[in-house]
Amino acid sequence: MSRSWIDGSPGDCVPVDDRGLSYADGLFETLRVDDGTPCLWARHKARLRHGCRVLGIPMPEEGVLDEEAREYARRLGSGVLRLMLTRGSGGRGYSPPESVRPRRIWSIHPLPQWPASWLQRGVEVGLCRTRLSAQPLLAGLKHMARLEQVMARQELGTGLAEGLMMDGQGRVIEGTMSNLFVHFDGRWWTPRIDHSGVAGVVRSLLLETGMPDGSPVAELETLRIDTLFAAEAMLLTNSVIGAWAVRRLAGVEFDPPLELARMIRERTCLTCRSD
Repeated sequence: MSRSWIDGSPGDCVPVDDRGLSYADGLFETLRVDDGTPCLWARHKARLRHGCRVLGIPMPEEGVLDEEAREYARRLGSGVLRLMLTRGSGGRGYSPPESVRPRRIWSIHPLPQWPASWLQRGVEVGLCRTRLSAQPLLAGLKHMARLEQVMARQELGTGLAEGLMMDGQGRVIEGTMSNLFVHFDGRWWTPRIDHSGVAGVVRSLLLETGMPDGSPVAELETLRIDTLFAAEAMLLTNSVIGAWAVRRLAGVEFDPPLELARMIRERTCLTCRSD
Protein backbone atom coordinates (compact mmCIF):
# COMPACT_ATOMS: atom_id res chain seq x y z
CA MET A 1 0.00 0.00 0.00
CA SER A 2 1.24 3.47 -0.84
CA ARG A 3 2.13 5.59 2.19
CA SER A 4 2.64 8.91 0.38
CA TRP A 5 1.02 10.77 -2.48
CA ILE A 6 2.10 13.82 -4.48
CA ASP A 7 -0.62 15.83 -6.20
CA GLY A 8 -2.97 12.87 -6.00
CA SER A 9 -0.59 10.18 -7.30
CA PRO A 10 1.46 7.65 -5.32
CA GLY A 11 5.05 8.85 -4.94
CA ASP A 12 7.81 9.76 -2.53
CA CYS A 13 10.09 12.04 -4.58
CA VAL A 14 9.80 15.77 -5.27
CA PRO A 15 11.85 17.81 -7.80
CA VAL A 16 15.04 19.39 -6.47
CA ASP A 17 13.63 22.81 -7.36
CA ASP A 18 10.63 22.48 -5.04
CA ARG A 19 10.51 25.66 -2.97
CA GLY A 20 9.45 23.77 0.13
CA LEU A 21 12.74 21.88 -0.04
CA SER A 22 14.82 24.92 -1.00
CA TYR A 23 13.35 27.61 1.26
CA ALA A 24 10.75 25.97 3.54
CA ASP A 25 8.29 27.88 1.36
CA GLY A 26 5.09 26.19 2.37
CA LEU A 27 2.73 25.04 5.08
CA PHE A 28 1.88 21.73 6.72
CA GLU A 29 -0.89 20.13 8.73
CA THR A 30 -0.64 17.06 10.96
CA LEU A 31 -3.95 15.28 11.58
CA ARG A 32 -4.99 12.54 13.96
CA VAL A 33 -7.00 9.86 12.16
CA ASP A 34 -9.53 7.88 14.16
CA ASP A 35 -11.48 4.99 12.62
CA GLY A 36 -10.76 6.29 9.12
CA THR A 37 -11.86 9.86 9.89
CA PRO A 38 -9.49 12.87 9.82
CA CYS A 39 -10.05 14.55 13.18
CA LEU A 40 -10.66 18.31 13.32
CA TRP A 41 -10.25 18.47 9.54
CA ALA A 42 -12.38 21.60 9.19
CA ARG A 43 -10.10 23.46 11.62
CA HIS A 44 -6.94 22.20 9.93
CA LYS A 45 -8.32 23.33 6.59
CA ALA A 46 -9.22 26.77 7.95
CA ARG A 47 -5.68 27.25 9.30
CA LEU A 48 -4.23 26.10 5.98
CA ARG A 49 -6.47 28.56 4.12
CA HIS A 50 -5.33 31.40 6.36
CA GLY A 51 -1.68 30.43 5.87
CA CYS A 52 -2.10 30.38 2.10
CA ARG A 53 -3.64 33.84 2.21
CA VAL A 54 -0.74 35.24 4.28
CA LEU A 55 2.00 33.58 2.20
CA GLY A 56 0.33 34.25 -1.14
CA ILE A 57 0.13 30.56 -2.07
CA PRO A 58 -3.00 29.61 -4.04
CA MET A 59 -5.24 27.44 -1.88
CA PRO A 60 -6.00 24.13 -3.62
CA GLU A 61 -9.63 23.43 -4.43
CA GLU A 62 -11.29 22.45 -1.20
CA GLY A 63 -13.17 19.64 -2.89
CA VAL A 64 -9.85 18.09 -3.92
CA LEU A 65 -8.42 18.44 -0.40
CA ASP A 66 -11.58 17.00 1.16
CA GLU A 67 -11.54 14.00 -1.16
CA GLU A 68 -7.85 13.33 -0.58
CA ALA A 69 -8.10 13.71 3.21
CA ARG A 70 -11.04 11.29 3.37
CA GLU A 71 -9.42 8.74 1.05
CA TYR A 72 -6.01 8.68 2.72
CA ALA A 73 -7.58 8.61 6.18
CA ARG A 74 -9.75 5.68 5.09
CA ARG A 75 -6.67 3.79 3.90
CA LEU A 76 -4.83 4.54 7.13
CA GLY A 77 -7.64 3.61 9.51
CA SER A 78 -6.01 5.05 12.64
CA GLY A 79 -2.78 6.98 12.94
CA VAL A 80 -1.34 10.26 11.70
CA LEU A 81 -2.03 11.92 8.35
CA ARG A 82 0.33 14.71 7.25
CA LEU A 83 -0.16 17.26 4.48
CA MET A 84 2.64 19.47 3.18
CA LEU A 85 1.62 22.22 0.79
CA THR A 86 4.58 23.86 -0.91
CA ARG A 87 4.64 26.73 -3.38
CA GLY A 88 5.77 24.16 -5.94
CA SER A 89 8.75 24.32 -8.27
CA GLY A 90 10.69 27.50 -8.92
CA GLY A 91 14.11 28.67 -10.01
CA ARG A 92 17.04 29.62 -7.81
CA GLY A 93 16.50 32.75 -5.71
CA TYR A 94 13.95 33.85 -3.14
CA SER A 95 11.52 35.55 -5.54
CA PRO A 96 8.53 33.26 -6.21
CA PRO A 97 7.81 32.28 -9.82
CA GLU A 98 5.19 34.30 -11.66
CA SER A 99 3.12 31.19 -12.25
CA VAL A 100 2.64 29.20 -9.03
CA ARG A 101 1.50 25.58 -8.99
CA PRO A 102 1.32 24.46 -5.35
CA ARG A 103 2.42 20.91 -4.63
CA ARG A 104 0.36 18.70 -2.28
CA ILE A 105 2.37 16.05 -0.45
CA TRP A 106 0.39 13.65 1.74
CA SER A 107 1.82 10.89 3.93
CA ILE A 108 0.44 8.44 6.50
CA HIS A 109 2.16 7.31 9.69
CA PRO A 110 1.48 5.14 12.75
CA LEU A 111 0.67 6.80 16.04
CA PRO A 112 3.69 7.37 18.29
CA GLN A 113 4.04 4.80 21.04
CA TRP A 114 3.93 6.91 24.22
CA PRO A 115 4.47 5.37 27.66
CA ALA A 116 1.15 4.44 29.26
CA SER A 117 2.21 6.35 32.37
CA TRP A 118 1.96 9.65 30.47
CA LEU A 119 -1.81 9.22 30.26
CA GLN A 120 -2.19 7.56 33.66
CA ARG A 121 0.04 9.84 35.76
CA GLY A 122 0.80 12.89 33.60
CA VAL A 123 3.94 13.99 31.77
CA GLU A 124 7.23 15.52 32.77
CA VAL A 125 8.22 18.68 30.90
CA GLY A 126 11.44 20.69 30.66
CA LEU A 127 12.38 24.27 29.81
CA CYS A 128 14.24 24.80 26.55
CA ARG A 129 17.16 27.20 26.12
CA THR A 130 16.34 27.72 22.44
CA ARG A 131 14.20 30.84 22.04
CA LEU A 132 11.44 31.53 19.53
CA SER A 133 12.02 34.33 17.05
CA ALA A 134 9.49 37.16 16.86
CA GLN A 135 7.78 37.56 13.46
CA PRO A 136 4.22 38.87 13.74
CA LEU A 137 3.53 38.24 10.05
CA LEU A 138 4.09 34.49 10.48
CA ALA A 139 2.80 34.11 14.05
CA GLY A 140 0.16 31.41 14.30
CA LEU A 141 0.98 29.82 10.94
CA LYS A 142 2.02 26.19 10.63
CA HIS A 143 4.76 27.06 8.15
CA MET A 144 7.54 24.68 7.19
CA ALA A 145 10.48 26.55 8.80
CA ARG A 146 10.88 24.60 12.06
CA LEU A 147 14.61 24.72 12.89
CA GLU A 148 13.94 26.34 16.26
CA GLN A 149 11.74 23.40 17.24
CA VAL A 150 14.31 20.92 15.92
CA MET A 151 17.03 22.51 18.04
CA ALA A 152 14.76 22.67 21.10
CA ARG A 153 13.81 18.99 20.80
CA GLN A 154 17.51 18.08 20.86
CA GLU A 155 17.75 19.60 24.33
CA LEU A 156 15.19 17.25 25.88
CA GLY A 157 16.56 14.53 28.09
CA THR A 158 15.34 10.98 28.51
CA GLY A 159 11.88 10.76 30.03
CA LEU A 160 10.76 14.26 29.11
CA ALA A 161 7.60 14.32 27.01
CA GLU A 162 7.92 17.94 25.93
CA GLY A 163 9.85 21.17 26.40
CA LEU A 164 8.43 24.67 26.84
CA MET A 165 9.82 27.51 24.74
CA MET A 166 10.10 31.23 25.44
CA ASP A 167 10.55 34.14 23.09
CA GLY A 168 13.44 36.59 23.13
CA GLN A 169 11.76 38.65 25.86
CA GLY A 170 11.44 35.71 28.22
CA ARG A 171 7.72 35.17 27.71
CA VAL A 172 6.56 31.53 27.76
CA ILE A 173 4.80 30.84 24.45
CA GLU A 174 4.30 27.11 23.79
CA GLY A 175 5.85 23.67 23.72
CA THR A 176 8.08 22.44 20.91
CA MET A 177 5.07 20.59 19.45
CA SER A 178 2.16 21.70 21.61
CA ASN A 179 0.18 24.62 22.99
CA LEU A 180 0.24 25.37 26.70
CA PHE A 181 -2.69 25.97 29.06
CA VAL A 182 -2.20 27.05 32.69
CA HIS A 183 -4.83 27.34 35.42
CA PHE A 184 -5.02 30.18 37.94
CA ASP A 185 -7.57 32.78 39.10
CA GLY A 186 -10.43 30.39 38.40
CA ARG A 187 -9.85 29.88 34.70
CA TRP A 188 -7.54 28.35 32.12
CA TRP A 189 -5.17 30.62 30.20
CA THR A 190 -3.12 30.08 27.05
CA PRO A 191 -0.39 32.47 25.85
CA ARG A 192 -1.37 34.80 23.03
CA ILE A 193 0.11 33.85 19.65
CA ASP A 194 0.73 37.23 18.05
CA HIS A 195 4.52 37.46 17.69
CA SER A 196 5.60 33.82 17.57
CA GLY A 197 4.21 30.33 17.99
CA VAL A 198 1.62 28.13 16.27
CA ALA A 199 -2.13 28.54 16.68
CA GLY A 200 -3.03 24.89 17.25
CA VAL A 201 -6.39 23.48 16.23
CA VAL A 202 -7.13 22.01 19.67
CA ARG A 203 -6.19 25.38 21.14
CA SER A 204 -8.67 27.12 18.86
CA LEU A 205 -11.37 24.59 19.78
CA LEU A 206 -10.91 25.17 23.52
CA LEU A 207 -10.79 28.95 23.15
CA GLU A 208 -14.05 28.78 21.24
CA THR A 209 -15.94 26.29 23.40
CA GLY A 210 -14.21 26.37 26.78
CA MET A 211 -12.98 23.31 28.65
CA PRO A 212 -15.17 20.16 28.59
CA ASP A 213 -15.80 20.56 32.34
CA GLY A 214 -17.22 24.05 31.78
CA SER A 215 -14.12 25.96 32.88
CA PRO A 216 -13.59 29.22 30.95
CA VAL A 217 -10.54 29.67 28.70
CA ALA A 218 -8.89 32.95 27.71
CA GLU A 219 -5.71 34.22 26.08
CA LEU A 220 -2.98 35.66 28.28
CA GLU A 221 -0.99 38.62 27.01
CA THR A 222 2.21 37.73 28.89
CA LEU A 223 3.18 34.53 30.71
CA ARG A 224 6.39 34.84 32.69
CA ILE A 225 8.33 32.04 34.35
CA ASP A 226 7.29 33.06 37.88
CA THR A 227 3.60 33.00 36.90
CA LEU A 228 4.10 29.65 35.19
CA PHE A 229 5.51 28.03 38.32
CA ALA A 230 2.75 29.59 40.44
CA ALA A 231 0.03 27.97 38.30
CA GLU A 232 -2.34 25.50 39.91
CA ALA A 233 -2.25 23.09 36.94
CA MET A 234 -0.99 22.76 33.38
CA LEU A 235 -2.09 21.08 30.15
CA LEU A 236 -0.43 20.56 26.78
CA THR A 237 -2.49 20.13 23.60
CA ASN A 238 -2.04 19.33 19.94
CA SER A 239 -3.98 17.52 17.25
CA VAL A 240 -2.20 14.18 17.70
CA ILE A 241 -1.93 13.89 21.50
CA GLY A 242 -5.24 15.66 22.17
CA ALA A 243 -4.15 16.70 25.66
CA TRP A 244 -1.54 15.74 28.25
CA ALA A 245 -1.70 16.67 31.92
CA VAL A 246 1.60 18.02 33.30
CA ARG A 247 2.78 16.46 36.57
CA ARG A 248 6.32 17.86 36.69
CA LEU A 249 7.98 20.92 35.14
CA ALA A 250 11.74 21.35 35.44
CA GLY A 251 11.73 19.18 38.55
CA VAL A 252 8.80 20.96 40.24
CA GLU A 253 5.73 18.83 40.99
CA PHE A 254 2.19 19.84 39.93
CA ASP A 255 -1.22 18.27 40.45
CA PRO A 256 -1.94 16.82 36.97
CA PRO A 257 -5.51 17.42 35.67
CA LEU A 258 -5.79 13.86 34.38
CA GLU A 259 -9.58 13.72 34.06
CA LEU A 260 -9.74 17.02 32.16
CA ALA A 261 -7.01 15.85 29.78
CA ARG A 262 -9.02 12.67 29.18
CA MET A 263 -12.14 14.70 28.46
CA ILE A 264 -10.28 16.86 25.94
CA ARG A 265 -8.96 13.76 24.17
CA GLU A 266 -12.48 12.41 24.03
CA ARG A 267 -13.88 15.68 22.72
CA THR A 268 -11.33 15.91 19.90
CA CYS A 269 -12.16 12.41 18.73
CA LEU A 270 -15.90 13.08 18.95
CA THR A 271 -15.45 16.37 17.09
CA CYS A 272 -13.64 14.59 14.26
CA ARG A 273 -16.82 12.65 13.55
CA SER A 274 -18.83 15.84 13.13
CA ASP A 275 -16.33 17.82 11.02
